[in-house]
Order: sequence, then C-alpha cells, then structure tokens
Amino acid sequence: MIVVGLTGSIGMGKSTTAAMFAAEGAPVYDADAEVHALYAEGGAAVGPVGAAFPGVVKDGAVDRAALSAQVVGNPEALKRLEAIVHPLVGAARAEFFERAARDGADLVVLDIPLLFETGGEKRVDAVVVVSAPPETQRARVLARPGMTAEKLDAILARQMHDAEKRARAHFVVDTGRGLEAARLQVREVVETLRRPGWRAGPALEAGGEAPH
Repeated sequence: MIVVGLTGSIGMGKSTTAAMFAAEGAPVYDADAEVHALYAEGGAAVGPVGAAFPGVVKDGAVDRAALSAQVVGNPEALKRLEAIVHPLVGAARAEFFERAARDGADLVVLDIPLLFETGGEKRVDAVVVVSAPPETQRARVLARPGMTAEKLDAILARQMHDAEKRARAHFVVDTGRGLEAARLQVREVVETLRRPGWRAGPALEAGGEAPH
C-alpha cells in the first residue's frame, strides 16, 4: 500500500483536491475532519481540552473559535493542545489504515494540513502539495465568514511557506488553473504512483515525476 501525504497551506484548495483523489479510488483520511469529530459533543477530546483550556467547551462540545482565541499566537498553549489531540488523531489514523488494508486498497491519502510542520513527511511514501498563486490564496481565505487579514497572517505564520513546501514535494497540484486542470493533475499523480516499481525520489518541481 502506497501512503501519500497531501498537504497545502490554508486556501490552496486541499479539501477539493482530496475529493479528487477519492474519486480516483484512493481512500482519504482527513485529519481536520477527525479533529472536528473529536471536538464534537461526545468526542474524545472534549473532556481533556476543556480541562486544559477552561471556558472553551460549550453545550458539550469544544467551541473552536473560543479555543482558537486561547491558542493562536501562544506557542505554549498550542503545544498543550497538540499533546492532547495528536495521540487521539493517531489512533483514528491507525483504524483508517486497518480498514484500507481490509478493503485491499493499493493507495491511500492522508490529508494533513501541517504535514511538514509536524514531521509527517517522514511517515509517507510520497508528498503531494496543493498550491495556488498568493493572490488567489488570500482572496479565497478572506472570503470566508469571520476571516480577517490579521487572522490569516497569524495562521500563515504557523505554516511553512508555500515555496518551501513545493520544493520539498514529490508532486504539486496547482489549483489556480481551475478544477478541470487540477483533476487532470491528480489523475496523473495517481497513475504515476500506481506504476509497478514506483519509488519516491528527491523533491520535484510541479508536474514532475518521481524517479523509478
């Protein structure tokens, strides 16, 4: 089973790209969706997060806005949160791998926003970075409800610069050229990864292929 790490900065179109991989028959593990489930009412993270960050649990669920207010810009608080959430996410990811193996999947995708920032690239066979021009990225993010330029800058400060992610990727999917172009790029990546004997090589430029 080939394990692909899918990542990209906020507003690059990663979720849409993940859906394209799923359409090509690759099971996708969505780390963000798993965190949402952990924070929801009855989720395993509600109790420990509420204990570590008083006031963030409302109506039995973690209020992400309240939590963000305590964590953004506070490295110590972020580390405390990660120490709670990362093990829980890891357990869910292990269950995902077990299901994929039972179903006979030859290729799986881990959708992880902070893949490089958390060292996750060491645990995958190939890295796909989703990218777009900076002006497209900012326009997409600032169009979201409640988003401000200050919030966006704080989020970007936590994330590795897009240029570095692209340089470290095996494949880059450029979503700035439209959905159909992105879909064709995803299909090409999947076809390349499924070729017999494929092996990850050095970091590549957009549109390149890893050496065999």
